[in-house]
Parts: sequence; C-alpha cells; structure tokens
Amino acid sequence: MPKAHTSSRAAAERLQTLVPGGAHTYAKGPDQYPADLAPVIARGRGSHVWDVDGREFIEYGSGLRSVALGHAHPEVVADVRACLEDGSNFARPSVHELDAAEDFLSTVPTVDMVKFAKNGSDATTAAVKLARAVTGRDEVAICVDHPFFSCDDWFIGATPLGAGIPKTVQSLTVRFPFGDLDAARALLEERAGKIACLVLEPETAQATPEGYLAALHQLAHEHGALVVLDETITGFRRSERGVQGLVGVRPDLTVFGKAMGNGFAVSALAGRREVMERGGLATSDPRVFLLSTTHGGETHALAAARAVMRICRRDGVAARLDAVGRRLRTLVEEVTASEGVADRVVVRGRPCNLVFATLDPSGAPSQEYRTLFMRELLLNGVLAPSFVVSAALTDEDLERTAAAVGAACRTYRKALDSGDPLTWAGGRAVKPVFRTFA
Repeated sequence: MPKAHTSSRAAAERLQTLVPGGAHTYAKGPDQYPADLAPVIARGRGSHVWDVDGREFIEYGSGLRSVALGHAHPEVVADVRACLEDGSNFARPSVHELDAAEDFLSTVPTVDMVKFAKNGSDATTAAVKLARAVTGRDEVAICVDHPFFSCDDWFIGATPLGAGIPKTVQSLTVRFPFGDLDAARALLEERAGKIACLVLEPETAQATPEGYLAALHQLAHEHGALVVLDETITGFRRSERGVQGLVGVRPDLTVFGKAMGNGFAVSALAGRREVMERGGLATSDPRVFLLSTTHGGETHALAAARAVMRICRRDGVAARLDAVGRRLRTLVEEVTASEGVADRVVVRGRPCNLVFATLDPSGAPSQEYRTLFMRELLLNGVLAPSFVVSAALTDEDLERTAAAVGAACRTYRKALDSGDPLTWAGGRAVKPVFRTFA
C-alpha cells in the first residue's frame, strides 16, 4: 500500500491560502496534478525526491528541466558551500563574476559577451529590449511552436492570460511558425520595417530542417531584424554549447538558463559584441538599461554555474542525458505496445527533453487521460509531469519507471474501453497553464 499523503495535502492547501496559485511557478501548481495527489517536496537526492509524508518518488521533469545532473550534486554543493563562507553579494563585482564570464564564453564560443541574471524571463525580456533599441522598431515576432519565453508583458500578452496587460502592448507581438522560412519571409514582408526581432527556441520536438537556423538569421538580417535564440531549455542539456554550438550558428542574442545552475537561480543573456555593447559603457549610441539585478552576481549561484560548466565539459553530460532518454523511450514504448495503448500514450521530443502525449479514443490530446496516467504513475512512485531525464537516473530507476508505466497503461486501457476517463482519473482533470479563467 502507498504511504498516506495527508501532510502533502494539508501543505498544498496552506500554500494556496498563502501563495497565489499555490506555487511560485504556475507549472508546479496543484491544478497541474491529479486531485489531492500533488506531493509537497521535502528533499531530493540524485534522481529521487521525498515529500513531507516521507513518500519517495523517482522524479522526471527534473525541476522543470533545471536539474540535469541530479539533486544535490556533491561537486556543485561543495563549490556553493565554499562560496557562501566568503559572502554572497558586495558593493562591487566579485572575482566570481569575472571567472564565470570567462568560463561561459569559453564554453559557448558562439557569443562575445555575457550578462548574468536569475531567470530566463528577465534575460529574454532584456534581449527583446536590446533588439528594439538596436533596430529602432517595436514589434516582436514569437515562434508559435514554443510554449513559453517570458512572464513579462510582451509575451504573456500573446497568451490567453492577457489580464492586466495594455492592448497596445499586446498588439506589438506577432507570430511565426517554426521551420517554415516562407512563412517567416511573408511575415517580415507584411510587417516591413516594424519587427525588431524573431524570438524562438533552436528546435522543436520534431526534426529541424537542415540549415534552418542559419537561413532564418540571414532572412531576418535582410529585413533589418535580429534573432533571439532562446536556449533556456536546450543549453547544458542538448549540449553545453547549446544547439547553436552543434549547428555552428552565431546568434545576435541568446539566452541560457535552467540546467545552467543545476537548480540554483542563474541565467545568462549573451550575444554579439556590437549588440551587447549597447547595454554597456563603450557605446556612442543611446544607452540601453539592459539588466541591472542586485542578485545577478551572487557568488554561490555563479559557483554553481561554473561547476555545471566544468562537469558538463569533463563528463559528457549531454551524451549521458541522450543515452538515458533513449533507453527510457525504448522501455516506455515497449510497455505501451504490450498493453495495447501505443497509439494513445506517445513519447515525443529529443531524448534529453522527452514529453508524453495522452490521447483520447479519437486521437485528440486529452487532459482527462493525462490525469489518470499521472495519477497511476504517482501511486506507483513516479513523479512525472514529463519524461525529462537527469543524468542521475539509474538502470534500476528506468526499470521501475517502466513497471509504473505498465500499471498506468493497464488503467488507461480500461478507461479507453469504458469511455469514462474521469472515473479513473480521480474526479477532475488537470488543467492547462495558459487559460483565461482559473
């Protein structure tokens, strides 16, 4: 019998009365999990987490992709602890800011300058501001195939959560599809002289057309626009150099974050010197108030980033994530096939960034079926908002995950046959983050 989860339930209820949304990022909210089963975490180690009831889970999603090495990685923790003994924030830059910048620019050789922050939203918004200043234009084109770029108005105004954002701001964001150069060209021609930048991640779950990123940069430049390459997810997960380093693209501006700190709050805005200097002191153009964060240079977060960069280069972490993800995909697909739901529970994405799709009898995405699948995984000791892996996962973890998926698929099959997924899902479905009403 699974352990009781009364303490997690009570803690989750208290969180909702004290914290809007019950969590500090909406993707961790209780509405994203089956009713009364959202664990409140007490600690983590490697690929496992324990909730306040003492229940142990194999964790996927890896801190919303921020923990690539595994929780409490001893080498990262040691470097952070050493920094804390000497203070974390001063009235002038610390030597750690210099060391971290040098490490970053040697790890990501496609950029010339870097400025650190605490989260991807701030860095991406700074990139948009910089692009607007350089081009003298106001409009921003975002890729519709990527779900999130920032919590700031220029992006959130383009989602169903537009409350509180002026219509004039919302009107400045337009959209283009990934991988379609003709569509991007048509947009740039239609909005001639108005678009400051195209913002996109460097890939999707599907294969990226050969040469697409380089061609998109050239196309944007022909129309006087810049490209902001958002590697918040792919950096230090697909490669420590990012996808840009794999395909040899030199972006105008780029953003790294998430796995860069292995759970510590650190992100980076980087790019070409002639663009980045507009936010510096060596420009004759009007200055851009780019990023000015009191905590952007915190020594312990930069120590974590330096440790991650060192470990990724030394240990081939990206290759490890790729191998673990490939093995997990194989195991899950074997199980879904054997349980007769291979066409309804589908694994998608790059091996290091796997997600699962839960489809109803017609083949349409279903929140109800997602709920019952996640519920069964939780009851069998697997916390999986996605199948995003960490390097700490073991063969035993993967085998146990496959067994949990098997149990979930058997329930999934029953729900498909009965046509009543909510009975098996615990009474209410998980909800999408981007919705107009709670």
